Parts: sequence; structure tokens; C-alpha cells
Amino acid sequence: MDTQLVRGELSTSSHFSYEVFLSFRGEDTRKTFTGHLYSKLDNVGVKTFIDDEELRKGDVISRELEKAIEGSRISIVVLSRNYASSSWCLNELVKILECKEKLKQTVLPIFYDVHPSEVRKQIGLFGEALAKHKERPFGAQMVEKWRAALTEAANLSGWDLQNVADGKSYKRSTRHL
Repeated sequence: MDTQLVRGELSTSSHFSYEVFLSFRGEDTRKTFTGHLYSKLDNVGVKTFIDDEELRKGDVISRELEKAIEGSRISIVVLSRNYASSSWCLNELVKILECKEKLKQTVLPIFYDVHPSEVRKQIGLFGEALAKHKERPFGAQMVEKWRAALTEAANLSGWDLQNVADGKSYKRSTRHL
């Protein structure tokens, strides 16, 4: 992702509250990749929404968070190893993809230490997480929505960051910003 690309897309619309919305699994990337990405975007003047852990008070995303998603020009979805274990993240993804369809929001997936095919086919940790969600009340209905959303997100053009533990992927990806 090129910062000039992001800025160019953003300059065409002034009715957005945020230029970028970051969707991510906090325990995987808040203090590493996503935190650094947020800092980089902020440093170059890109108004970015990053959730506060206190916004998460249940399984259903809050109206405040929905408004932040709807009010963003671009959503960057950091799909990491434990992303699918969070019903919150999965509901956020469904909302993001609704905004892509209805509001023409740009969605950029980043596959952080997961292969896009794991997300697309819901195998490995993604399959295990969805199987656990399916056991919950009303789980089967939601899991089908989430499967469709994960497949759609995995089919979008994005960035595949493998072997991120070495730190080189972060530097390489933020350079592209």
C-alpha cells in the first residue's frame, strides 16, 4: 500500500469521519504490527480509527463502532492467526464488507502470519475457530455469514505477510505505505 495511493483516494471525498478503519485481533497484533501501522498512518496525517479495548463490551459490535466503520473511506483488515476466534472481529468484517457493497468502501486485507488460503477455505486455526463458534446458540447461522465474509475478504487483493516474527515484513509493508 502506498501512502500516496491512500491519500489520493481520500482526497476525493470529504464526508468521511475517518480515512482508514483498522480491523484486527488485539491479542495478535495490537502491540506489534497494527500498533506500528496505526503510528505510521498517524505520522503521515492519515486520520485512522483504531478501537479502544473498552469499546468491546459484548459479542455484538457497538453502534459507535458501526458508525466508525460506515464513516471510513478505507478499511484495512489485518487477518491474523486468532482473528476468527473473535466473534467481534467476524461481525466487524461482515459490517465492513456490507459497507464495501453499499457505500463503495475500499477494503484492503493484510494476511498477517496466515496464508490467504487458510482464510479463504477456513482451514487450520480458522476452521477450528468457526467450529467452536458453531456450537454456540445461534452459532450455525452466524458461522455461515462469517464463512462467506472470510471467503470474500480472502479473495480481495491485499498483502500476504508471512514469517513476520523477524520484523522485516513490518518494515517492508510500512515502506509501501
